[in-house]
Amino acid sequence: MARRYDPERRTRIVDAALRVIAADGIAGLSHRTVAAEADVPLGSTTYHFGSLDELLTAALRRSNENFAQALRDSAAFAGESSAQGTGGGLADDLTRVLGECFAGERGAIELEYELYLAALRRPALRPVAAEWTQSAVEVLSARTDPATARALVALMDGVCLQVMLTGSAFDVAYTREMLARVVDGCA
Repeated sequence: MARRYDPERRTRIVDAALRVIAADGIAGLSHRTVAAEADVPLGSTTYHFGSLDELLTAALRRSNENFAQALRDSAAFAGESSAQGTGGGLADDLTRVLGECFAGERGAIELEYELYLAALRRPALRPVAAEWTQSAVEVLSARTDPATARALVALMDGVCLQVMLTGSAFDVAYTREMLARVVDGCA
């Protein structure tokens, strides 16, 4: 029997892993559940990903790429934003980006943070979690200095976690004020 050429199989497996995690959490992830979700043979998942950590790493990297792309594509960082160096403008823009993240279904942002926080117990994921932070800092550094960008990323992480863990609504005014304090503190 000839082997079927399927260049998109690895991508489909990662997409399936993300769907499994979204539905059942990381605890529900196995090569078997992903193979069933991707409609591929079990051997395909183990061929492309020798361990669940490798599969989680690929899933986290995909989530990182999705968020970084959304940040880059937002009006705040696509050249349509306020002038560089205006703290109020940057705080407003970041508040708008976070508001857009929370405007719809929270499933996507919860999935991203579930994968991101899995690095606490899975050291193999830590370099990819660090990549997420670094890519966000790089995007924000186009509008402020790198130290302030790191502080803004930390604050945005904290705001997102508080909203998700408490089930509260995203507070636009509070978020904007806190982001402005960080931005203005560098002036």
